[in-house]
Amino acid sequence: MSRVRPGSDEPAPVRAYLGLGANLGRPREQLRWAVAALAQEPGITVTGVASLYGSRPVGVTDQPDFLNTVVAVDTTLPPGQLLDRMLELERRAGRVRLRRWGPRTLDIDLLWYGGRVIHDPPRLIVPHPRAAERAFVLIPWAELAPGTVVPGHGRVADLCAAADPSGVWLEEPAPAWWQRQESPPTSGE
Repeated sequence: MSRVRPGSDEPAPVRAYLGLGANLGRPREQLRWAVAALAQEPGITVTGVASLYGSRPVGVTDQPDFLNTVVAVDTTLPPGQLLDRMLELERRAGRVRLRRWGPRTLDIDLLWYGGRVIHDPPRLIVPHPRAAERAFVLIPWAELAPGTVVPGHGRVADLCAAADPSGVWLEEPAPAWWQRQESPPTSGE
């Protein structure tokens, strides 16, 4: 059940955190485009963008390094609709799902949605099942919201302190990396 703003029929905004990553095409430009595209989506307000981090691939290691960030949004969209918008942006960026944890032009993960636990596999699991153990997610997330509590895991700052930061590096600080808007990529994966 969604909350409604007093004196309005509109739902109250919910804070969500999104993990963005890319390692094909022009990753920096694709992530910059994704931040701008999210900000233009009805029902989504971008409220913060972390620095840009490089990371070694996890799981499938025979692929290029990734660029990653975390974006804070306030949204009036229910989680399923937010996910649909995220998947549409991935599609517009040329994402083709060929193999799990494989290379991609754009990946947008719903990490956290208002502190709720959502279990609707395989479509939607929140908090993101691996977010609490991945430094490439936790480092930028801690930059934006270190006090956020990940249900079942603890505070983002504590999770970040416990994560192994090897294989993750600062590529470019915020806000400089995302302020210039680029066109979405046109090539597939």
